[in-house]
Amino acid sequence: MNDDLKGFYRLVQGSRERVFAWAEQLPPQVYTAEHPEFAYGSLRNIQAHIADCYLNWVGVSGLGMAHEQIGLASDSLYDVAAMRDRFHQVDDVLSRALDSFSALDEPLEIQWREGTLPVTRRWLLLHPITHEFHHKGQLLALGRVLGHPYPPGPDTDLLLPSEV
Repeated sequence: MNDDLKGFYRLVQGSRERVFAWAEQLPPQVYTAEHPEFAYGSLRNIQAHIADCYLNWVGVSGLGMAHEQIGLASDSLYDVAAMRDRFHQVDDVLSRALDSFSALDEPLEIQWREGTLPVTRRWLLLHPITHEFHHKGQLLALGRVLGHPYPPGPDTDLLLPSEV
């Protein structure tokens, strides 16, 4: 049981919810609009990439799930509601990992490309979280470029502890 990491992930989920609430207010065509100068090209594709990173690092590498258990091509996620469902899957995988991972800092070798990568279970949990926040910046920048900036008000960084 990893209570500290569970609490931290709840803050991440709340912060993600703010971005989902913003994305739900966008015209649907904006969510899937392709912009060639941005990595992954669209708001939808950026969020799908974030979800895929969680599912691959934590689900496949950490929990030993088969790729078939996590599959869904990002182009099958047409709207924010479908993306929310995808992140419910992410939340389920993270919950399972947070309940089952022990010896968080014990060295672990995982398959990576043509070789192995030395990591720890803590790294498998934290890497996709930091990766999500990196891509969230790209997501919000793309929203501005598309003429739909994130509104003033609550920050998209971690929720305050009082907000959980």
